[in-house]
Amino acid sequence: MTSAIIPFDLNQRLLDQAQFYIKNPSKILEEREKAVPLLLKALKAGDLELRRQIILLLCSIAKEDIYWPLYEIMKDENESDELRDQAAIHLAVIGPFLDDPQGLVRRLIADISSGDREIKTRAIMALGWEGNLMAVVPLIECMYEKDLEVQELAVNALCNLKDSRLMGLLADRIKTCSFDQKRAILFNLWRFKDKEDEVAKIYKKELESGDPALKLDILILLGQIKARPENESVYRELLKDKSSRVRAMALERLGELGALSYEELLPFLDDTSMEVKRAALMIIQNLKCT
Repeated sequence: MTSAIIPFDLNQRLLDQAQFYIKNPSKILEEREKAVPLLLKALKAGDLELRRQIILLLCSIAKEDIYWPLYEIMKDENESDELRDQAAIHLAVIGPFLDDPQGLVRRLIADISSGDREIKTRAIMALGWEGNLMAVVPLIECMYEKDLEVQELAVNALCNLKDSRLMGLLADRIKTCSFDQKRAILFNLWRFKDKEDEVAKIYKKELESGDPALKLDILILLGQIKARPENESVYRELLKDKSSRVRAMALERLGELGALSYEELLPFLDDTSMEVKRAALMIIQNLKCT
């Protein structure tokens, strides 16, 4: 009589244990020496959703253990594009918190020179973290390449460094770069909080004489910085714009300045655009509450 043999699936046990730690993250701190290596093993064996959860978890509590596995995922062409992109983004997120990121930075800078475009673009993404001054020169060089996506990624990464010394370079670049790169620069300038006055002047100039296609974007971006009374005349001029979205946003900005009276707002309640009507109505309601 033969005895029944129950197969033991080590891989499934590994994944089950990983799921346990994902559902009970406090246990990772209690059992760190066991839990982190186990999760790193599961990172190579699980499905896409499980791997995403493991990455998110380890990036929160085990940054020093996860950054090289993230780098390997980012470079592995057998991985999905989604996971490779996430790995690059997470590297940029945890970069400022690593004890000694120089080895990683050197590898990423070397990857920028790679002939593989996918490796290059993801390396640029991964280098963009606050204070990563080693990456400044390579990223500036990328900003002047012919590839438009490489240019835009370099702009985003440079702005992520949050080094206000780069403001002048970016502001100067606006004068000669492509529309897409200009838009990328404008979308990031507000993040230089210690250069807010200079940023506001750039936005004002672009509203007055820049590309009309960027008016709405800039009006939205001006909401990220302190309200500027000196912009009132520009906003009032934009109340005549053909775009209803621009008119509505100009109304919103004037409302923030407290520059519109009840009488001035009434005609906008009859505007052909519901968006403009809503903006005017909200300002009127705020006036009534004050």
